[in-house]
Amino acid sequence: MQRQAVKVAIPEDVEFSELNLVRHTNGDVGFDWRVIERICEASSLPVELLRNTHEDNLAGVIMQWYLLHRVHGGIPDPVAEQLVHEALAEEAAGQSFSYQPGRA
Repeated sequence: MQRQAVKVAIPEDVEFSELNLVRHTNGDVGFDWRVIERICEASSLPVELLRNTHEDNLAGVIMQWYLLHRVHGGIPDPVAEQLVHEALAEEAAGQSFSYQPGRA
């Protein structure tokens, strides 16, 4: 499978907090898809590129946005912080995939 980088533009009037990230009891992450739709529109990308493909594509966009948000002095988001720490722990362990909570 060939990977292709795409340029993503975050509209200036959209704040990271508008995603309303939540962590459900089953470990899934929820958010407001309308924000992602606005990002896709600003980036001239079909929303299906993020909605109907591997979840890593969308997770990558959200995490890169969050890291930029923090670098520019943005307020920490508890769910995003948890996801960053989980990704770092997986990387440190040499784990290339994530288990659902309670499944490892």
